[in-house]
Amino acid sequence: MPPPEGPDRPVSVVVVGGGIAGLVAAWELTGGDLGGTGRGPRVTVLEASPRLGGALRSEDFAGRTVDLGPDGVLGRRPEAVELCRSIGLGDELVPIGAAGASVFARGRLRAMPTGLAIGVPTRWWPVARSGVLGLGGSLRLARDTVAPRPSRRGPIGDRALGPLVADKLGSRVVETLVDPLVGGINAGSVTDMSTAAVFPALLAAAGQRGGLMRALRRTQPASPPTGVSEPAFWSLERGLGSLVSRLAELLEDRGVELRTGLGAARLERSTVDGHPWLVHSPAGTFAADGIVLATPAPVTRDLLAPHDAEAATLLGGIDHASVALVTLQLPADALAQPLVGTGFLVPRSSPDPSDRATNLLITACTFLSQKWPHLAREGDVLLRASVGRFGDDRLAHLDDDALVSRVVSELTAILSLGAPPRATRVTRWPDSFPQYRVHHLLRVAGIEAAVRRLPPLAVAGAAYRGVGVPACIASGRQAAATVLATIAGKPVPPLL
Repeated sequence: MPPPEGPDRPVSVVVVGGGIAGLVAAWELTGGDLGGTGRGPRVTVLEASPRLGGALRSEDFAGRTVDLGPDGVLGRRPEAVELCRSIGLGDELVPIGAAGASVFARGRLRAMPTGLAIGVPTRWWPVARSGVLGLGGSLRLARDTVAPRPSRRGPIGDRALGPLVADKLGSRVVETLVDPLVGGINAGSVTDMSTAAVFPALLAAAGQRGGLMRALRRTQPASPPTGVSEPAFWSLERGLGSLVSRLAELLEDRGVELRTGLGAARLERSTVDGHPWLVHSPAGTFAADGIVLATPAPVTRDLLAPHDAEAATLLGGIDHASVALVTLQLPADALAQPLVGTGFLVPRSSPDPSDRATNLLITACTFLSQKWPHLAREGDVLLRASVGRFGDDRLAHLDDDALVSRVVSELTAILSLGAPPRATRVTRWPDSFPQYRVHHLLRVAGIEAAVRRLPPLAVAGAAYRGVGVPACIASGRQAAATVLATIAGKPVPPLL
């Protein structure tokens, strides 16, 4: 255990990884939302890429600032909104400006039915009325209300989300609603996706008596007494990249050293001056009393492999999906019909209307300038197509020009576009989505247990307990709290 902080040897912590989880870890290490006191550890953040923020990236496009990664944060998880407010960005928070979405089902766009819980129906009639499942799929869904499949008594261990829902509600529900939504969020397939990690309320509902839809309805939050609910999503006027810029500015004010273009090459156990760790980089060595590894799972695996084979093996078992985002500016008169809602989803087996021998490449399309009113301009619309999911490698074989051409062709077939885009932007995110397979949380528990054998060290990021921005923020705070407690010889705090 390192000696206590003092004038001769202040405590130092190295955060490896400058994405949102790493930046929040540095924020928490230096006092968090309560403010820096100047008495905390000396913190250094090492980021291998030329820029901070990871997937949070905002750039100028078509005369406005557009997000080229996540474009909003969930309202029902408070971590991101609370952080924005605590660092002075509260006045820049903007609520989502449209409601509803569509799904490309049975040859055309159809409105997503109401009463869905992360894509899973909770009521029969809205789904049947929408026509998304067709007659056969709607009749199979109705069985859950009149003759539900029997549930196992008591708690159910982790199950694959897709087969669980298919067993209760039918395969067409999974193919048309659940996989496009849940699979799209995670760029994967619900065929082997962990229900416990992605949708634990569904796992609990499946273990109750009666129909799944009825049990799932009981898990949904009640409407507020006033009838006015919080927005489902929030963004920032200058894009989510402004969250990164503001955090970086405040961290530097607190004395945090932010080093971009500099990653960690190797970790070494040390006894030099009482420091338990040395972090080797191409620019030199950093002595550390604690380390937060806020790096992608493959990088974390390689750094920990010399120190704990079990942690490395478990981290190496996490696969990743690559995706790309194609942002388009179109003249407003290119649209044959007004856009409805925030966008649409595309089931993985959807034939391309212009070439039915192949399936559509796009997985979703967001109507950016309709979803976020601050992006709206008279005379044009902004669309963003998402491409790529685990197991579909077509994206890797297309250069940017070919990708844009393919996306525009598919959107033209679906939306009847009458003019080419005025501007385009392709953003590729290779190996960016960790896949949460069945028993993922057991894997994470194993990783965390192994890391506890290497104190003071903690891991953070999207590979563990959630891929969204709020989950990564919570992960960064938790890792920082763990390192601080370990350095101080105090009990490690429970998971947030």
